[in-house]
Parts: sequence; C-alpha cells; structure tokens
Amino acid sequence: MSSRRSRSRQSGGSRDNISDDQINDLVIKLQQLLPELRRRSSDRASSAKVLQETCKYIKSLQREVGDLSERLSELLETTDTSSDQAAIIRGLLMQ
Repeated sequence: MSSRRSRSRQSGGSRDNISDDQINDLVIKLQQLLPELRRRSSDRASSAKVLQETCKYIKSLQREVGDLSERLSELLETTDTSSDQAAIIRGLLMQ
C-alpha cells in the first residue's frame, strides 16, 4: 500500500477516500474503454499498464481532434463562406 493511501486512510472520514476495491473496479472499467487493451485479450492488465495506455489514448485523441480541426479549417477556406456547408463547418470548429 502506498504511503499516500495509508496516510489518507489514517486521516479517516474524508468523503474523498476510495477503497482499493473501488479503484480496482474503476481500473477494470477504464480498461474496457481502451481499444488497445480491449483488442488484446480478456486478461486483466496491471493498473500501471491501464493508466499508461489511457494517457497514450488521450494523447492520440487530442492529435486526432487537432488534425480534424485543421482539415475543417482548410475545407472552410475552399468553401463559399455564405453557404450552408460553411456554416456547418464553422459550427463544428466552434465546439
């Protein structure tokens, strides 16, 4: 058990305390959301691996959002700015 977790338990009564079982359940749920870990096998990955893959997945999603925003901006530049299509693109970029 980490010293931070043991200190947290010693302070007692805080509503922010999460039990080891709750942490395990959350890690399992998180693992089920990650495509890379879902693809491999039904074996449970270590919590550290799940967190590493989560960080990696979030970074890839951020890159993808950036790429899509850039593509939408480029598309908007080549579209008649008064068209319905341009309005849709502007709406997507504002979100």
